[in-house]
Amino acid sequence: MAVDELQAIIQRCQILEEADFKGEDFNLFQVAGQKCLEGGYAAQLLEVIQNEKNKVIIKNMGWNLISPLVRCIFTYKQEDDKREHCLRILDQLAQLCNPKELFLGLLEQIEQTSGEQVCQTVMLLLQPLQTVLLKLQNKKAYSVGLSLAMIMNQLTPLPVPYTKQQIQEDKLGLCQCCNAVVDFAKPFVNEVVKNMEKSSDDNDMELKEELIKFCMKSLKYPLLTAQLEQLEGIEEHPFRHFATEIIDILWHTGELIPLVFVQHKGKSPQWEDQEFADIERKDSADSLACLSYLIFVQHFGVECFPVVFSPSYLLLCNMTHIEVLLKRTEESVLSKGLDLFESCLLRMEDNSLLHHYLEFRDFINVPQDLVKIMILCPMEHMRKKSLNILQLFIDKFDTEGKYTLFRCLLKTSNHAGVEGYIIKNIKDQIHLALTKEYDNIWFTGHHLVSLLDLVLSLPEGAETDLLQNSDRIMASLNLLRYLVIKDCESDNQIGVWTTLGKIEQNFLKPLRVGLNMSKAHYEAEIKNKKENRKEVHSSNTVCSVTVSGEKMPAMTTGMQLQVLHSALFTFDLIESVLARVEELIEVKTKAVMDENS
Repeated sequence: MAVDELQAIIQRCQILEEADFKGEDFNLFQVAGQKCLEGGYAAQLLEVIQNEKNKVIIKNMGWNLISPLVRCIFTYKQEDDKREHCLRILDQLAQLCNPKELFLGLLEQIEQTSGEQVCQTVMLLLQPLQTVLLKLQNKKAYSVGLSLAMIMNQLTPLPVPYTKQQIQEDKLGLCQCCNAVVDFAKPFVNEVVKNMEKSSDDNDMELKEELIKFCMKSLKYPLLTAQLEQLEGIEEHPFRHFATEIIDILWHTGELIPLVFVQHKGKSPQWEDQEFADIERKDSADSLACLSYLIFVQHFGVECFPVVFSPSYLLLCNMTHIEVLLKRTEESVLSKGLDLFESCLLRMEDNSLLHHYLEFRDFINVPQDLVKIMILCPMEHMRKKSLNILQLFIDKFDTEGKYTLFRCLLKTSNHAGVEGYIIKNIKDQIHLALTKEYDNIWFTGHHLVSLLDLVLSLPEGAETDLLQNSDRIMASLNLLRYLVIKDCESDNQIGVWTTLGKIEQNFLKPLRVGLNMSKAHYEAEIKNKKENRKEVHSSNTVCSVTVSGEKMPAMTTGMQLQVLHSALFTFDLIESVLARVEELIEVKTKAVMDENS
């Protein structure tokens, strides 16, 4: 019945001129063709399409069959003959239909797909879409760009496989689809490269721009969030292969080195809405950051680069990209930022990075981002890696650079543990200054005295929360103890004796008062808890306690006492070091007085 209907429409249209086809004819052909497909008569429909007499009809009306054809292909199993007939129909339509009409039909089908069928649909239609685009003469660049943009927009919502198992399973087909899209783009890349050797016209430049846009989108998705390390058991990592192809396109179109080393401005559209402009700028920044990671960490395309760039210049070029990556919270992106930073630093010798680089905004922002990761990141291995990279960054600077960086981090970190770590670094630099033969003006004399004003102080005087600031206070006391031992009052090489009065006034005396207040408060709390426990005859009463201004989880009285005793132990530790410092100052001061008398 369905085949008879189709034959009747065909016979009616065969006697008409192409210009005489009406809207009714198109509708009747589509309905009859759809009935044939859904009724299992794909073989008969294929014969009609292959019939030379029907060439004009198929050219004008065939594109209407794309939607029902795709639906039918997905209903049949892989080995079904009817599916094979449908695939041959699709191939015939690509060869015979009006390219412009079929192009729009194929794009519409890709746009309408969603969920688990996205990759299947895209991979099914890539070949006919490529065939149609190669036939187009007018607006080819625009059509290629539109196709690639539509495909990437459909793929972008899909989750990127990350673990080895996810990549191997490729549940939604994303890994396979991404590489199929690159293969789809290759004829157009070859066309651009071929014409670059001659004199390129505006069409070639437009096509090149569309291909670069595709590469930039691919760098942001899926490559920015993809796992790109070599994985044991996966012979050809699909995303590594995809990355290689993207880098290859950029290299052959002459855009790879400019994108890596030149601030990319390009012909971005002038958005009236600032929100759209900001989104585009962010997308571009993400893509360029991923590109740098691929080259300098994974070494894709690195053989294309001349070995003329100094390590400090490579670091300078990459700091903007590192900052972009470190501001993200996803492990897959954040780890790329840490790896890129580490890779750039490992190329450099210690003490070789000039302090002038700290005049660049990124060189101040990036260590602050590292500090945030060290403090806030929920993943322990990331926190540890950030700390190691911060130390690596410190080690690369010259002496003045270290001094400037220490001052900056002490003022901005707002975290006692980080401040304590920086103070320990300052102590190490002072030790080096005293043991090396050449003069080090930055960690001795008046420069050091200025730095000590930052280090040897309490944020809120005697009322400072000593428990919360214990890491910083202990590091400061250990530094002061070292200075007093190492610096003889007679030669005052370091300069600590010059500023001793200020240190006592701003640090030691308020610390002693604060310790006495804190110990008295916590001892009173312990006494109250013990008395309350006797009254209720139980140590299992659950209540809350506030430590360092923060309410702690509900605890038994016994647990609270344990916490309070731990705090007292910390105060005792601070007090013992403080007493030792005071004793050393007294002994050294008395010795000098005895010499002078």
